[in-house]
Amino acid sequence: MDAPPPLSTPPAPPVLPPNPALPVFGPQDAAQLRQLAIGHYVVAGLMAVFSLIFIVHIVLGIAMLSGSLPMKSGGEPSSPEEQQFVGWLFTVMGFCIVLGGLTLAGFVAYAGRCLAQQRRYLLCLIVAGLSCLFTPIGTILGVFSLVVLLRPHVKSAFAGQADVA
Repeated sequence: MDAPPPLSTPPAPPVLPPNPALPVFGPQDAAQLRQLAIGHYVVAGLMAVFSLIFIVHIVLGIAMLSGSLPMKSGGEPSSPEEQQFVGWLFTVMGFCIVLGGLTLAGFVAYAGRCLAQQRRYLLCLIVAGLSCLFTPIGTILGVFSLVVLLRPHVKSAFAGQADVA
């Protein structure tokens, strides 16, 4: 009689190549982050200066509210209610624009600091998108920042996972 065939061992699982190395964060990436940080500081200063221009609206609004700035509507003096409405409109809108501009400038400057220190990745991404509102310089800075920040090895460097070359 025939002997039973020997028990065969199951085939060994295929050997997978080792995991690819983590992305390499090189000196070029570090230099680009430093340049972006400087750009953020410059744009933040410009944002602050341009937002302070709207202090003129606040001053005009206060002058309208106090009655020291006479207004005419159709050749005759405007009513006090009309003058109060326009005065409040100028004051509140001017205040909101100045406050919003200075807040955005503060965030852009802080994002520049975070870029230099390679921390707070999500904040840097959000501020890069928001800086696109400040055209044309902020748009250029925001687009360049997004291009650099969306690289996988730069993202992993912010998380502290990338090898440094």
